[in-house]
Amino acid sequence: MESNNIEQNTVEHPSHEVTIYAEPIFNIGNFQVTNSLLTSWLAVLVILLFSLVIRLKLKKIPGKLQHVFEVIMEGALSLVDQVTNDRKISKKIFPLVFSLFLFILVNNWLGLLPILGSIGLIAKEGVHSVFIPFLRSGTADINTTLALSIMIVLASNFFGIFAIGLWKTFNKYVNLKALGSMVTKVRKDPTVLIVAPINFFVGLLELLGEMAKIASLSFRLFGNVFAGEVLLASMSAIFAFIVPGPFLFLEVFVGLIQALIFSLLATVYFTIAAQDHSEHEHDEHKKEMVHV
Repeated sequence: MESNNIEQNTVEHPSHEVTIYAEPIFNIGNFQVTNSLLTSWLAVLVILLFSLVIRLKLKKIPGKLQHVFEVIMEGALSLVDQVTNDRKISKKIFPLVFSLFLFILVNNWLGLLPILGSIGLIAKEGVHSVFIPFLRSGTADINTTLALSIMIVLASNFFGIFAIGLWKTFNKYVNLKALGSMVTKVRKDPTVLIVAPINFFVGLLELLGEMAKIASLSFRLFGNVFAGEVLLASMSAIFAFIVPGPFLFLEVFVGLIQALIFSLLATVYFTIAAQDHSEHEHDEHKKEMVHV
């Protein structure tokens, strides 16, 4: 009789624990759908519907919604210009960077909605019942941020290949040109025997730097968004409805800043990938020769 009362109480008052991993909601065959993946799908749907509304209402004389969106687009493109210093490069990477910004922003904000976050299912774990929300910010899942980071690093390198060529992009990381200069320039400049291996080693460090970019991008975004969810859950558990309010507005601002930082870093990586460092070094060498 007592065990039945205990089970009834746990069902009536399920606990809600913020886990570092995304909780599974349902399966599609062997494919497991988690609450963070469901939120990411919803974010894509929201962006798609909003884009269709904007597209259907496009006019030569813009309305209020179109005017606001045009101001946002122009401001975002100007911000990208400040990083690239080249409007041609900005126009090429802007669609990807701005789409990335919107996806991360909507994901961050969907995870903060109190009403959506209170809808979920109750799962049984032993004698305890645990509440699992249907929606959890996709960027609070390390799998999502890791996938975005890998995509950005790979895309920036492919962009570099199209911008400056495969050989020059390859030589950024495996500097065969530096090793070759040990043979071709050693008579004129014996110091190349010291400088060339250093340049080759620097290229390998650049390759390690690409790996570090993935870790830096993914863990920065995941850590900030997940920490915000833990903070809100803790404040809601300790206090009532009024006290967590300021923290909720703070996390809205943090979600915007994190989306902006991630997008700007992606812009920086694309810009660096499109630069020909060998031509820059050659120009600097010519300037030094002229100065001498």
